[in-house]
Amino acid sequence: MMKGSMTTDLGIITINPDVIAKYAGSVAVECFGIVGMAAVSMTDGLVRLLKKESLTHGIQIAISEENNLTLNFHVIVSYGVNILSVSDNLVNNVKYKVEEFTGMTVEKINIFVEGVRVID
Repeated sequence: MMKGSMTTDLGIITINPDVIAKYAGSVAVECFGIVGMAAVSMTDGLVRLLKKESLTHGIQIAISEENNLTLNFHVIVSYGVNILSVSDNLVNNVKYKVEEFTGMTVEKINIFVEGVRVID
């Protein structure tokens, strides 16, 4: 995985993609309608809800040569919500906050809805 690097007057800043994934995941789970990040087992196809400590497993980050970010989110949504509205909200919040946090441009955000959960 490529690391995001920026050159400043004082030196080079390098951001590990896991740092970006953890931040993006914490922003995402605060969004209305998002229950959490999902992990899909490749062996049996089962989807499981990730604990807060494991958010990064439901997110993939790709960094282009131009330092642009592509984020892939695997999420579980709340039952009864409008998936398009929830997705739009997630994209807008994550794009704004990740760009502010990193100083990098978010080029694309892909959302994969892996499951639905009824919230008590």
